[in-house]
Amino acid sequence: MNHKHKLFISLIFLFGSFCALAQEHSFSGYVFHKNEPVPFASVGILGTTTGAATNISGHFVIKDSLPNIVLTINSIGYESKSVSISLNKLSGQSIDTIFLEKSNTQLDALVISGTLKETYVSESPVKIEVVSEEFLKNTTSPINLVQGIQLVNGVTEVVACGVCFTNSISINGLPGQYTAVLMDGAPIYGNLASVYGLNGIPRQIIERFEVIKGPSSTLYGSEAVAGVINIITKDPANQPAVSIDIMATSHLETFGNIAIAPKVKNWKGYVGLNYAFINDFDDHNHDGFGDNVNLDRISAFTKWSLDRKSKKPFTISAKYYYEDRRNGVEAYLNNRAYKQIRGNDSIYGESIYTNRAEIFGSYAFNSKSPLKLDFSLTSHNQNSFYGSDLYAANQKIAFANLLKPIKKGRHDALLGLTNRYQFYDDNSVATQLIGENGNELNRPSKQFIPGVFIQDEVQLASTFKILAGARLDYYYVHGPIFSPRFNFKYTPKNGTTFRGNFGTGFRVVNLFTEDHAFVTGRRQIEIKEELKPEQSYNTSFNYNQFVQIGESVGTLDFDVFYTHFSNKIIPDYSNPNKIVYANSTGFARTFGASIGWQHQLKNGLRFQSGFNYQNATETTVENGELQSSWLMFSPRFTSNTSVNYKLPKTGINLAYTVSVTGKMKLPEVFDLDQNGLPKATGRPEYSKTWAIHNIQASKNLVSKKLRVYAGVQNLFNYRQLWSPLVGFNDPNYAPGFSPYFDTAYSYSPMHGRDIYIGFEWNF
Repeated sequence: MNHKHKLFISLIFLFGSFCALAQEHSFSGYVFHKNEPVPFASVGILGTTTGAATNISGHFVIKDSLPNIVLTINSIGYESKSVSISLNKLSGQSIDTIFLEKSNTQLDALVISGTLKETYVSESPVKIEVVSEEFLKNTTSPINLVQGIQLVNGVTEVVACGVCFTNSISINGLPGQYTAVLMDGAPIYGNLASVYGLNGIPRQIIERFEVIKGPSSTLYGSEAVAGVINIITKDPANQPAVSIDIMATSHLETFGNIAIAPKVKNWKGYVGLNYAFINDFDDHNHDGFGDNVNLDRISAFTKWSLDRKSKKPFTISAKYYYEDRRNGVEAYLNNRAYKQIRGNDSIYGESIYTNRAEIFGSYAFNSKSPLKLDFSLTSHNQNSFYGSDLYAANQKIAFANLLKPIKKGRHDALLGLTNRYQFYDDNSVATQLIGENGNELNRPSKQFIPGVFIQDEVQLASTFKILAGARLDYYYVHGPIFSPRFNFKYTPKNGTTFRGNFGTGFRVVNLFTEDHAFVTGRRQIEIKEELKPEQSYNTSFNYNQFVQIGESVGTLDFDVFYTHFSNKIIPDYSNPNKIVYANSTGFARTFGASIGWQHQLKNGLRFQSGFNYQNATETTVENGELQSSWLMFSPRFTSNTSVNYKLPKTGINLAYTVSVTGKMKLPEVFDLDQNGLPKATGRPEYSKTWAIHNIQASKNLVSKKLRVYAGVQNLFNYRQLWSPLVGFNDPNYAPGFSPYFDTAYSYSPMHGRDIYIGFEWNF
């Protein structure tokens, strides 16, 4: 062997040794949460730029030559973690599985709303947004669902009355009555409860809520035109034995919750009692009426789950809700005078007594083939005075949904039989019938609505999934109503997802249970015709992208949506003495786009931000031409941002949130002159953009059993510029009794800055 050959062999040996050394500390591992892999987690070596992302199975591979390193692991929805690793000289070494804990955000939570069966957010062909209780209480500590839901992009509160401040939830600019609110999958908050019951859902019973934007009538029926909010209540098996949560504010408000989690033989239970107390008169705008509602509210909730030998679930829940809600002039509220003068014709006030009971649950049959029954029973009684006018209403709803999953090959189908019975009675013209002799007869509304639906989820390829379904409901007044849907999910590569939705929605209007305007103010009601069901056609597209920047991870979300309505019922306020209801002769539509971004940095800073643009219009035919205008109380855009950061040395969690609401169309109203007559020029018909800022600090103490928190809501003390009331200063009538008195000009908060402090103790 000559010298050149020896040199060549030596170089090959040296190069091979170098490669071996370079690879001898390569290693791999898995990142999990409990028993589930965490995909797309960022795994990096502290102090270097070396790292990798986990795949769909939670697996990662990193090559490095250092024997002792510190790994940092970050993933949206999980707490950041650092792990010290000692490596040996063997290439391809596998380290122990790294386990992460859930944080305030839930990127890949287990959900049921999109398909009525459990699946992960990332796997669902229907886009679902999830907000956990941990995120709620560590961000703004909302009192109830209505406050908490506004953290979701494109979801806003709509206030129905400038005196009693009843409210509803709007999705993508559509009225609150178009949103189906469910409790553990049961649609129990429609009609009367959509205006008077949502404030009675306290945060403390919520484990999470799931939001679907766009028509979901195929699964959930009439109210699911704008979307669905499904409240998942707490699992009794995961609750502390005793928990207490107390909060007080600078407006002399107090809120509290006490709960226990008993076990009785094979039953695991959760029993909670929640209260709210507000009794403070504040008239910052000097219109003579309170700027905030006063109330006494008691809500009792219990949920029980049975450990069955078959391991099949059976849960049953019950909730009772009582509210004494009132507001008006100061003389009406002082020393609780309203109790003696409800219905007074000279001292104006609004007093609403609500009693509501709910029973709902789910039972899986002990059969070889899977079969499940979801059921609910609700009773809602209301006794109200709006000035001297009595409104007494009684509503009962019974619901049952029998679900039959069918799996075969690539098909995952679901067959459902649904039955809904609705009873409604009140003292208004809604339930009156004029007899042959001209006398008034009471005629309660009774509706039995049977229906059937089927859907099939098909995995056509590893990257492509479709969901098709259809529903048929029968209404004895309107006949059969058909509503189909089609969804797809396409994942061309890990971390990139496209979703599409096409479907129809329908809504059978129960005007007097849903629209608060007919009982407030002094306007007369005129219904031009027999109101037909509203029909809608919807399409939407979603693009979701996993984003990794260095050792930080996040997701980018982009949506476009379009909904077209026919037979749309739009109240006409153009006559100051009337509200006129009729099916639109033209059409209505809402379209827009939204973008959302959530990110988690290496240092633990988390933020999420969203912007929603929407154009909601009604188009009518006038003199043979189409005339378009904005839908009222539908903002042109909304935006929300939240930032969370835990100080590493003190463990104090800091949170900041801001929500921005853009310009919206308002009712046409006219203030009165000194003679008590409407002025020639009305108030502005469009609001200005406004924002609400909140800050909060919280800290866990005593081994995380005690949590203390404090914050400021509405930091910059924003209040609506105009009084929400019109005609309150008529010199010819007592305040509130003018024929021009109206409460409809309410579009933003009147409450002002609020400082709060509280604690939560789990035993």
